[in-house]
Amino acid sequence: MTTQSAAAAARATVYGYPRQGQNRELKKAVEGYWKGRVTAGALRETAAGLRRANWRQMADAGVHEVPTGDFSYYDHVLDTSVMVGAVPERHRAAVAADALGGYFAMARGTKDVAPLEMTKWFDTNYHYLVPELGPDTVFTADSTRQVAELTEALTLGHTARPVLVGPVTYLLLSKPAPGVPAGFEPLTLLDRLLPVYAEVLADLRAAGAAWVQLDEPALVQDRTRAELDAAARAYRDLGNRTDRPQLLVASYFDRLGDALPVLAKAPVEGLALDFTDAAAANLDDLAAAGGLPGKRLVAGVVNGRNIWINDYEKSLATLATLLGLAARVDVAASCSLLHVPLDTAAERDIDPRVLRWLAFARQKTAEIVTLAKGLAQGTGAITAELADNRADLASRTDSPLTHDPAVRARTAAVTDADGRRAQPYPERAAAHRAHLGLPLLPTTTIGSFPQTDELRTARADLRAGRIDTAGYEERIKAEIQEVIAFQEKAGIDVLVHGEPERNDMVQYFAEQLTGYLVTRHGWVQSYGTRYVRPPVLAGDISRPGPMTVRWTTYAQSLTSRPVKGMLTGPVTMLAWSFVRDDQPLGDTARQVALALRDEVADLEAGGASVIQVDEPALRETLPLRAAGRAAYLDWATESFRLTTSGVLPDTQIHTHMCYAEFGDIVQAIDDLDADVISLEAARSHMQVAHELAAHGYPREAGPGVYDIHSPRVPSAREAADLLRAGLKAIPADRLWVNPDCGLKTRGWPETMASLENLVTAARTVRGELPAS
Repeated sequence: MTTQSAAAAARATVYGYPRQGQNRELKKAVEGYWKGRVTAGALRETAAGLRRANWRQMADAGVHEVPTGDFSYYDHVLDTSVMVGAVPERHRAAVAADALGGYFAMARGTKDVAPLEMTKWFDTNYHYLVPELGPDTVFTADSTRQVAELTEALTLGHTARPVLVGPVTYLLLSKPAPGVPAGFEPLTLLDRLLPVYAEVLADLRAAGAAWVQLDEPALVQDRTRAELDAAARAYRDLGNRTDRPQLLVASYFDRLGDALPVLAKAPVEGLALDFTDAAAANLDDLAAAGGLPGKRLVAGVVNGRNIWINDYEKSLATLATLLGLAARVDVAASCSLLHVPLDTAAERDIDPRVLRWLAFARQKTAEIVTLAKGLAQGTGAITAELADNRADLASRTDSPLTHDPAVRARTAAVTDADGRRAQPYPERAAAHRAHLGLPLLPTTTIGSFPQTDELRTARADLRAGRIDTAGYEERIKAEIQEVIAFQEKAGIDVLVHGEPERNDMVQYFAEQLTGYLVTRHGWVQSYGTRYVRPPVLAGDISRPGPMTVRWTTYAQSLTSRPVKGMLTGPVTMLAWSFVRDDQPLGDTARQVALALRDEVADLEAGGASVIQVDEPALRETLPLRAAGRAAYLDWATESFRLTTSGVLPDTQIHTHMCYAEFGDIVQAIDDLDADVISLEAARSHMQVAHELAAHGYPREAGPGVYDIHSPRVPSAREAADLLRAGLKAIPADRLWVNPDCGLKTRGWPETMASLENLVTAARTVRGELPAS
């Protein structure tokens, strides 16, 4: 095919779409099902309606090929485990008795059975359920859901492409099941898994699939030769089978690197590559590999993870170069649009001029269609769109919102000394012991307590004008009083105020910092039915005034026990926002750190002797390839220290991280120089405690003993067993006792019972310690 004919054949496509619906209908239906208010049939009907609406929106916009299989009740990796029959032994009876109920039991656990472990999907804030595999795992194909959703789309008249997690990525994301001997590698199951994928592909072909997309994002990470050979073997096996659709192997989030020639040579009909941000290097790599002669290339030139409008001229230049490297070039976003909100049209509170800088899923779909049209028909076919795009990009560049001279001057004046505590940790630890007087194995929580319906109603009533500010604040005070009273009664040592005034751990601060924009309907899935509204970090950041001091001081006035000041750290403020892309991330982080440093100083002046600065996103934001990690960790750890290093020696600095693989960043955790770190550890059976010990981590740590992402209440015995396991790695004088994460999403009854058991466990194990 000539370059001209390749351009004429260009089509628009999408890898995936937000699942929740305009008004989070899926969340409401699933949670209603869990509570027994929605039947399984009604839930399935709601889900089918959302899928139909998504396909219709894409098709009406001009997308030529819509995805199927990207929709999920909870998580697409969990869906893959069901598809290949990788159901853990402890859940098999429940799945056999009730497929839907058993599915949710794997995700959330039950009173008696623990859920699958959950962790971050690459360097995003989406969480997936980690498959559990072992040498005895038997895979069996179940393509029921994948075939059904394809059939739905085809019946509605759409050209549809099923999307599956690829077999190599599935195995690389898996972990050994509990009880499996150390050293087992799930990738050794590849030859056992491939026939199951082949069966699913045959089923999809029989159902009418012309193409199937197999997502292999794990191949954009640094991979060993053995792993690359496994990928070559996988796609040689699947590609050489005759009873299959055409195969499109997709990657995203970074460059493919050494995996690109492996996939380019595989007997598959197409590749889908990311050409945004760090992955832009795929362009040179593809040219060096000789392109994809005779194959389809889906070019991800619209950023699927951020919300800034596309630069049409830049993208068209990339696409024009790609035309000479493949038989057919189609246009797409860089990844699934799952990671962005649905539609900017719902945002009424953002200046319309600023709103034109933003593109959510519907706007990105329109951008993809426009670029495909420009590629196929020439730029003359999109003259008006190009002119509008140039004007919008210039408007953002020239806006005073994006540049504050005072902020830039202060950031430029930062010195190395500003990011270092004046005293070494041993001196600080002695000061903390004298000042706080805590027992061995001190107990605490991570920060938030349940956000009740009454709290949400009060917040909604305030927005709607049904109550005034004074009435709302009285409700907040009453909630803080209840949280403090419960913690004192339960015997918790270091208290929190519960954060009843906070709608979200990032948005709450974004609403009080200049340079941020907040949305009203910009929901993005974090996990399951947990949705967040990432704010938009659009300009230079500063703090007009104190943000948390009032409520922390009020809580401290109710008790003689220490109450933690609670802040969200600079890296997480970036990672869980849609961040400006017009300056280096390290510069933006430094601005946020200076604003938070002022808040830390005000908390300390207000009487807070323990201040926690959460950085759950430190690992999540780690570059996928090792080459970029040192530079990232330098500015990330520096920004944390810049936030916290101005305090007195007897002020104890805590941090918190959760639901990530911490082994890669233990040195960075050390470099934060926090006095205490709390980490998720319950589902991973204290793995992180041993990782800290192996590193020689010298400060205090609280690996979690209560999995807060499950509704089950851990017994005191269970928590004590985890605590004893933690003591094998961390000495008693440096071990804290706490949940995995904040309690915002839990109900009060389970929270109270769980924390009471946690305190009982701490007292039990404390009594087992040898006398000092």
